[in-house]
Amino acid sequence: MEYQVGSIGRVIAARLFEGENLHESIRHIAEKENIKSAAVLITGGFRQANVVVGPKQEVPKIVGKFKDFVGPGEVLGVGTIYPDDEGPKLHLHTAIGKGDETLVGCPRDKTSVFLILEVTIIEITDLKAAREFDEKTGLKLLRIC
Repeated sequence: MEYQVGSIGRVIAARLFEGENLHESIRHIAEKENIKSAAVLITGGFRQANVVVGPKQEVPKIVGKFKDFVGPGEVLGVGTIYPDDEGPKLHLHTAIGKGDETLVGCPRDKTSVFLILEVTIIEITDLKAAREFDEKTGLKLLRIC
């Protein structure tokens, strides 16, 4: 296990609108506000999402199993922002629902908003953490420095 103790910095509330891209919007806020580490909460709706729902394969490298969500539908989620070599990186897990359909997983870059998405970003200061490429898994994993 690795861990550090940080402090709560700023709290940012954002409203995303119909059709906006989830990852691009949160990355834009993080870059503009110079947020390195944060907890992220979302509530609202997704128009569409490409969601990792578990591993399709584990060896020799992890390969994700993807499922498309075609909305509109309701969503709630929790995640983190930590930097990788390209800047702030959102890692988010969500529960998405439409009628009797429920999908739990990690939505990826082509996720768009239905009507409104409320985003709360809770900045974490005084941490040295980053996402680093892990040769064994083939993924960028959190590393507490």
